[in-house]
Amino acid sequence: MERNEAMNKNPYDILGVSKSASADEIRRAYKRKAKELHPDLHPGDAAKADKFKAASAAYEILNDAEKRAQYDRGEIDADGNPRGFERAQGFDRGSMHGRHSGFSGYHGPPGGSQGDAFEDILSGMFGGGRRRPGPKKGADMRYRVEISFEDAVLGARREMMMADGRKLNISIPAGIETGQSLRLKSQGKTTGGGGPPGDAILDVTVRPSKIWTREGDDLRMTVTVPLKIALLGGSIDVDTPMGALTLKIPEGSNTGGVLRLRGKGVQRPKKPGNLYARIEVSIEDPKDPDLKDWARGYRG
Repeated sequence: MERNEAMNKNPYDILGVSKSASADEIRRAYKRKAKELHPDLHPGDAAKADKFKAASAAYEILNDAEKRAQYDRGEIDADGNPRGFERAQGFDRGSMHGRHSGFSGYHGPPGGSQGDAFEDILSGMFGGGRRRPGPKKGADMRYRVEISFEDAVLGARREMMMADGRKLNISIPAGIETGQSLRLKSQGKTTGGGGPPGDAILDVTVRPSKIWTREGDDLRMTVTVPLKIALLGGSIDVDTPMGALTLKIPEGSNTGGVLRLRGKGVQRPKKPGNLYARIEVSIEDPKDPDLKDWARGYRG
């Protein structure tokens, strides 16, 4: 009963539009019906398959301006046949045109007048128009990877053991941060159906440093400077992710002063960041009598 009712309605009723509907309204109505009724979304549901056939046939009529005008004038019926023409027993439009949609053996509407709307719908639902799906891709595999602060700043190559026992040499780009991921193409699970393997996804955590903190591509640190060097100027050795460097301390430096080491931050290929060293003046020997005498004689 439901199948016959669907076939007996006129194209406007099948798509749920008025006789004055615009071409865009008809197109949108057909797309809604197709998404709702497509056989690949309802395998084995004959009723929905018949309704989809009816919607496709209705769209073929209403999407073609000439056929729509002929239908409105009563010259053709809802199947596109001239009025008064009786179809032979067992003969339908699908067998006459021999067109196939390529999905689950379902025969689509005759002719090609559904055009872009049908392609758009299938592309949206299945990601590729009416092409038959190829072998399924293998599943991705996720790994949690912890790297050192220095590796995140400088970039590095590290060996990693995969779940299947393989060892891979992984490239860690300079500048990577906690929460970011690295994707290794075709290093995930394989399939038995000949499809491509999935990917390996490395979720990265960067261990914090006891020496440096990071602000974007710049690094910051605190350096302890003896009082004498702070007063008279001089040099001290400081640690950087690239190794120890000599830092020149200007005469008369004070706690809170900041010195910049250009290009010693995150090593981006084209524009590396900087390293900023905050000075903290220290008294090497608070009990030094000469220093106490100096302080007593100081008149501030």
